[in-house]
Amino acid sequence: MGVVVWILANCIITIGFSAFVSKLLLQIVVGWYLRRRTTSRRITILARVKLEEAQYQLSASESPSLDDGEWEKVEKHTAGSAKNGEEADDEWEGIIGFFHPFCNAGGGGERVLWAAIKATQKRWPKAVCCIYTGDHEAGKNEILERVQNRFNIKLHPPTVVFLYLSTRHYVLSSTWPRFTLLGQSLGSIVLAFDAFSLLVPDIFIDTMGYAFALAFSKFCFSKIPTGAYVHYPTISTDMLGSLDTSPALGKGLNAGTGKGLRGFLKKRYWHLFANFYSRVGGSVDLVMTNSSWTASHIRTLWGPTRTKRRKPYALSVVFPPCAVDDIINAIPLNAESEAKREPTVLYIAQFRPEKNHALLLRSFARFLKSHHKLEEKEQQPGSPKLVLIGSVRDASDATRVYELRLLAHELHLTPNHITFITDASFPTILSHLAAASVGANCMWNEHFGIGVVEYQAAGLIPVVNDSGGPKMDIVIDWEGGETGFKAGTEEEYAQGFAEVFGMDGEKRLEMRKRARGRARAFGEEEFEKRWICEVGNLVEMVGVVR
Repeated sequence: MGVVVWILANCIITIGFSAFVSKLLLQIVVGWYLRRRTTSRRITILARVKLEEAQYQLSASESPSLDDGEWEKVEKHTAGSAKNGEEADDEWEGIIGFFHPFCNAGGGGERVLWAAIKATQKRWPKAVCCIYTGDHEAGKNEILERVQNRFNIKLHPPTVVFLYLSTRHYVLSSTWPRFTLLGQSLGSIVLAFDAFSLLVPDIFIDTMGYAFALAFSKFCFSKIPTGAYVHYPTISTDMLGSLDTSPALGKGLNAGTGKGLRGFLKKRYWHLFANFYSRVGGSVDLVMTNSSWTASHIRTLWGPTRTKRRKPYALSVVFPPCAVDDIINAIPLNAESEAKREPTVLYIAQFRPEKNHALLLRSFARFLKSHHKLEEKEQQPGSPKLVLIGSVRDASDATRVYELRLLAHELHLTPNHITFITDASFPTILSHLAAASVGANCMWNEHFGIGVVEYQAAGLIPVVNDSGGPKMDIVIDWEGGETGFKAGTEEEYAQGFAEVFGMDGEKRLEMRKRARGRARAFGEEEFEKRWICEVGNLVEMVGVVR
């Protein structure tokens, strides 16, 4: 019996050792292959960046930089110094790979990407920022021009490089009509292989939420530091709980789908996926989240594995950059501006399913039915209007806008009541922020809510979904009073609109000022300082592993 146990034990050890050796060999082979394949492209990219930099400096030699003041402002908080005879880290000239396959989408996630690159350029001016994207229809100049028009963010072109992916369709939900979460996650691994086939960076940062891509990076290149800016957990305990809730409560696209055998299987599948997600998330060296809500879920999911693997940096909350100063400087907030505001409800959000525009249309239609009472009391002149502003990424988004127009017709919302504006420029957005009275948000568990902060900065009174970032971080009491209203159902949203339009003018102005005060906590300068501090840790890791 002892001999049998000894033989079995040795077999298990041998199998385990063989599996370990096979995995190690695979890592070495794949990593070596990708580095060897991209060496010549790396040399070409660095040479091209130096050439473009020289040409840029030559053309700008007679014009001082418009960004010098901002540069100095950031360097006061982040200037590095040489250690033990090494060069100061502001002279670091490595390559940072930003994994953002939809960089030209024009949403809040893209604002984070471009603000992060701008901060990186100012802190490490010699570093090269490579963006892995699938936006083949747009070239470098076109993308950077749109960034400036949409977000009012001006980048330094020579050190921005775009690498175009050919396998982006693997992360589209339409590619995976069944087992979508798993399919898109596995697809992100294919996309990451595509990215590393183009260039292996010195630091790899995911800014879209593809944790499996980061795990693949760590598998192939164990010494390359990885970072994640997480906007929204791919799966969360709230999502699991929503399967058993009524769809009428508006808790996501999968609310109420946990019933019956199919629902049971879906729960098991989601729990299994959550386990995988926890494991791959634990491999990331440095994790930033955009809100307290996201942080609590990521900490629950990734925390145990990260602790087990002894990751040196704790998870941090880095609020997204919002154009608070630009908006405040452009839009006055006083009795005179209050008199000019129109009875308009504004919703700024990409035309995606989870943004739940349909809920807003139904809520606004319900509100209109009771608005005649306000008109009779002469509490609010004019007929209320609804303005929807958002970017359209592809044909499915365009179809969604068309379907919303059909819904508006069914709800008897005429062009006098509702306006759709797609792919608006920053000046256009500013004009609507200055004129509207209410800012709406209808997404359940919105991870943060950049649009809500922009409402507050502009002096709009938010009526937001009673969940996620807007509830926990943004629309909170400030300076002894409310800064907005929270809702979850059609009735609650309609009531929120009625509350705002029915308020006394002076009281409404006071609430607008409190909302603006709260928005100041989410400015671009604060984001830059936090981002540079966190990415500085990754830069230090590059020096350590070398």
